[in-house]
Amino acid sequence: MTDDALERVLESLDLEVLDRDLLLGDPGPGEGRLFGGLVAAQSVVAAGRTVEAGDLHSLHAYFLRPGRYGSPIRFVVDRIRDGRTFTTRRVVAHQDGEAIFNLSASFARPDAGVAHQAEAAPEAPGPEGMIEWAELRARWWGHAIPKAAINEAIEVRVSEEVAPPSAPGMPPQRFVWLRPRGTPPDDPLLHSALLVFASDRTLTNATFLAAGITPSPAYQFASLDHAVWLHAAPRFDDWVLYLSRSPVAHAGRGLNHGAMFDKDGRRIASVTQEVLVRKIDPDIDADIDADIDTDKGSR
Repeated sequence: MTDDALERVLESLDLEVLDRDLLLGDPGPGEGRLFGGLVAAQSVVAAGRTVEAGDLHSLHAYFLRPGRYGSPIRFVVDRIRDGRTFTTRRVVAHQDGEAIFNLSASFARPDAGVAHQAEAAPEAPGPEGMIEWAELRARWWGHAIPKAAINEAIEVRVSEEVAPPSAPGMPPQRFVWLRPRGTPPDDPLLHSALLVFASDRTLTNATFLAAGITPSPAYQFASLDHAVWLHAAPRFDDWVLYLSRSPVAHAGRGLNHGAMFDKDGRRIASVTQEVLVRKIDPDIDADIDADIDTDKGSR
């Protein structure tokens, strides 16, 4: 049985088919900028509904413009390739007449082949006793952060302690536990979409952590692109450990890497994201670029 927040996300992922390769989605109500993970998840569903066989195994995406709640999104799908093993789709999400998100996704049929996991899941404390992500963000920002109800669909538990680097010269890392607040339907595409949805939670802050900066209203930050590799058809109905670190930043652009492990220690996904971070100049804040999601910190 799902709770109201997860049900709201699942409703948003239930896209209306307008034509063969044209679908319509409702982001639902909310405050501030549209959560990028939602439009990414909707785009995954839009692509997947045009695929006859195979599971999502990778995606590469760009956040083009900030979206908003309360306005429908059109998803235009291009059938790039239908192969014997791999199927490729491109999806462009449009809102209010403008493209806001661009996705390339690849789906693969099950196949036998090489399999290994070079690194074991890291030793990490369990989610019990960790604080809610919303509570930690409120401390950083000095007040409760306005957010859409859909953001509560994923329970996020975070340790206030930062994990030490895994090796000399490596950046510090953060462990976060994620799980849906309810049980998703038994649909592999929805489980993949929900995992993509969750992969956009907390990852941005790896750049702040590596730079020794605490997120606050003094900083503006936004995801520029997002890539996910699913190493197995996921089951996202229990806790997932999300490890994140930022190995490099330049010109205000930080690169973030994430790794997701199930409770059995199996690595189920890898994530990479580039994020723009810059300090707000109060003398020119009225001229902030319209294409930057100034509410990104509200995640």
